[in-house]
Amino acid sequence: MATEPITREIAGTCVNEFGSAIGMPQLCIDWFGNQIFWLIVALVAIYFILSRVALPRIGAVLAERQGTITNDIAAAEDLKVKATEAEAAYDKALIDARAEAQQIIAAAKADIQADLDKAIAKADAEIAAKSAESEKAISEIRASAMENVEAVAKDTAEAIVAAVGGSADAKTISAAVDARMKG
Repeated sequence: MATEPITREIAGTCVNEFGSAIGMPQLCIDWFGNQIFWLIVALVAIYFILSRVALPRIGAVLAERQGTITNDIAAAEDLKVKATEAEAAYDKALIDARAEAQQIIAAAKADIQADLDKAIAKADAEIAAKSAESEKAISEIRASAMENVEAVAKDTAEAIVAAVGGSADAKTISAAVDARMKG
């Protein structure tokens, strides 16, 4: 079959005699009606697809997201309140523990002081008893020493009198030593 040229009356102004488009077919005024019809059909189809399928899914996702964000913010506020309460309870417990520790320290100091006072009183009593014993022993030693000094003095005086060539009786020597020892 031979290609016959198409007449311009049938094809219109947008097609040459061989049926090929002249220029861009989208800009041909003869085809605008057809293009506008299919554009409206495509837009209506896209609108119905988006409004019936995609937009409800997107809306559900956005609503779920908003709900999650709201719940998370509420949970965060609750946790913040709980944390503040826990911090206050911790501070109170710390203050109570410090006060109790001070009371325990004070009680321990009082007990130690009482034990120390008892020990000091016991030590003082022992020291007083030993001091009294020592004083008694010292006075016995002093009395014994005085007797020994007196005996030695009498023996020495008798020996001196005998060495000098005199004679004296024990009563005279004893009276002379006693007088001298008294002052």
